[in-house]
Amino acid sequence: MTAVDKTVAAEAANPATMVRDSVKTVIAASMVGTAIEFYDFYAYGTAAANYFPHIFFSDKANPTVALLMSLLTFAIAFIARPLGSLVFGHFGDRMGRKTTLVVSLMTMGVGTFLIGCLPTYSQWGIAAVAILCLLRFIQGIGLGGEWSGAALVATENAPEDKRALYGSFPELGAPIGFFLSNGTYFVLESFNDSDAMLAWGWRVPFLLSAILVIVGLVVRVHMEETPIFRMAQEQKKVVKSPLTEVFRKSWKQVLQATFLVAVTYTLFYTLATWSLAWGTKAKGEGGGSLGFTNQEYLLMLMIAICVFAAFIVISCVNADKFGRKRVIITSSVLLVVFAALFPFLLNGEIVGQRNFVANMAFLCIGFALMGTAFGPIGAFLPELFDANVRYSGSGIGYNLAAIVGAAFVPTIATWLSSHWGVHSVGIYLGVMALCCLVAVLSCRETKNVDFTK
Repeated sequence: MTAVDKTVAAEAANPATMVRDSVKTVIAASMVGTAIEFYDFYAYGTAAANYFPHIFFSDKANPTVALLMSLLTFAIAFIARPLGSLVFGHFGDRMGRKTTLVVSLMTMGVGTFLIGCLPTYSQWGIAAVAILCLLRFIQGIGLGGEWSGAALVATENAPEDKRALYGSFPELGAPIGFFLSNGTYFVLESFNDSDAMLAWGWRVPFLLSAILVIVGLVVRVHMEETPIFRMAQEQKKVVKSPLTEVFRKSWKQVLQATFLVAVTYTLFYTLATWSLAWGTKAKGEGGGSLGFTNQEYLLMLMIAICVFAAFIVISCVNADKFGRKRVIITSSVLLVVFAALFPFLLNGEIVGQRNFVANMAFLCIGFALMGTAFGPIGAFLPELFDANVRYSGSGIGYNLAAIVGAAFVPTIATWLSSHWGVHSVGIYLGVMALCCLVAVLSCRETKNVDFTK
């Protein structure tokens, strides 16, 4: 009996259990949270690269050091995320996906909003920096439970032959959140000078996140629990200690998940955060003296992010047709090639200053590969784990990847490029792509697994 046959049999035996939310509800409930997640992180990443070195750190003596210190606060939330995945994963596998997702969204939203209310270093001194770090940590705790829960809402409501396509719904939250965040900064910088942005403009994206959080809470409060979790409850398969089960039986899958996702984080924050500083700042400030204004670079990023969204969908359709492994192996190999070649597009001595063609080629190719690598993850990671530990297992792997692949990417890339040039950043990305390739080769194909078990 195939996986599809088993699911049909399960639905016939448990018709009430397998009742699914409508596609619209699944899209909204899974996409809105990850859109807010990435909106919050992009807003912080942009602020950390452009405004926080002036607002929370002294940049007069050594601007590069100020930038590095600012980017280190960016890493705090990534360090907190595995802790959040432990907490929310435990309750998500015991109490259900719905309640856990509501709480994680509220935690994340409160932390983000309060960052927008925070006094500056000149007003509160070191206390302002300490509170910024605390709020960033709270953001990370909430984010730790977000992605895995959203992925399960999508995939556990999906038909068997469309799990990767449904898994693209939370993945599409990434470009949506990015577009909203960068679009907000773009509009603000279009009507305000740098002094106004440093005085109050940087706060607006953080405060506006409250609107997205309210919308997300309304959607999630009204959604149903996923049918597969309801089936696990009725069949008494819910375990008392999901974390113990994960680390006892599925530690290998956790490691695989970590390195499958890590390269997507490294690539994304190389494209979206490090390259923003590299393209807009002088060499003495940690940049590459490419001559772009911040507004110009944000516009290029918003154009390229549309390529990201398109390739998420394309890769998920291909993953349902050809399998998850084949798509991710292809993306990993192409990423190694990209890592070797992209530094030539960002070397001012080769392409000159303000070379929009070269920079757009870097961003569009990079985001196309990002979408190809990231899209199938929404289905692939949950499929690696059994239903009764799926929230914990996929969440821990995903958020450990945040530390391995993202926490220190802007800081490391800035340090590498300031000491050894842009080609060292390419080597860094290439190593992470090879780690992903090893991880995916060690995985089994999960396209046809029985997702109800």
